[in-house]
Amino acid sequence: MNAIIIEDEKPAARRLHRMLNKNGIEINTMLHSVQSSIEWLLNNPKPDLIFLDIQLSDGLSFEIFEEVTIDSSIIFTTAYDEYALKAFKLNSIDYLLKPIDEDELKNALTQYDKQHKNTGLNLAQIQSLFKINNPYKKYKKRFSIKVGQHLKIINTSDIICFYSEDKTTYIKTKENRDYIVEKSLDDLERELSPQTFFKINRKIIININSIDDIISYSNSRLKLKIPFFNNFEAIVSREKVKDFKKWLES
Repeated sequence: MNAIIIEDEKPAARRLHRMLNKNGIEINTMLHSVQSSIEWLLNNPKPDLIFLDIQLSDGLSFEIFEEVTIDSSIIFTTAYDEYALKAFKLNSIDYLLKPIDEDELKNALTQYDKQHKNTGLNLAQIQSLFKINNPYKKYKKRFSIKVGQHLKIINTSDIICFYSEDKTTYIKTKENRDYIVEKSLDDLERELSPQTFFKINRKIIININSIDDIISYSNSRLKLKIPFFNNFEAIVSREKVKDFKKWLES
């Protein structure tokens, strides 16, 4: 069996390379971007197995499949949330959650041996499971809000947060203005860039650039200080604290 690694974090790629060598896996090459991966796959024999990160330096790895027909088995190496990954597992596509654990790597290789070249890879299904869109094309950059008989354009960079109160969703801007938006927070979460916005609980989505302070709070939660926002406390729910901390560092 021969394999390649597609991973833009070179230390992570080298670590995975060493771990695979210990398990007797031959690595043909290590690639670090969408474009270099497309060029290599078009000009070389397809490997048996690809270890594939999702977020690469120049885009999402899904873009590779738009240019190259892939019939290799794929094991994803990703930091995305465990619920989407569980859905992946049900569709017989293996994954390794970063930082990669040696025992989990061995289990993934065992799974590969059992299901050799039987990934059933479906790009649309994968994107749906992860709820990921291309960050360079599809995330909203502005909202048009009706104010009386007028439409006001609000850039996402001018938004402090989105919040839900009394069954209504609002935008809070840097000008300390509140506007009603005809969308649910769940809908907004899918439309906003995950690099900039994070849904900290069921009532609020915050802009990373609008966090003034982060304070330890009861029951292993965090409290955020956000300018002009005092409708209610901005608390990161306990089940989201781990992902929130990862998001701050991404």
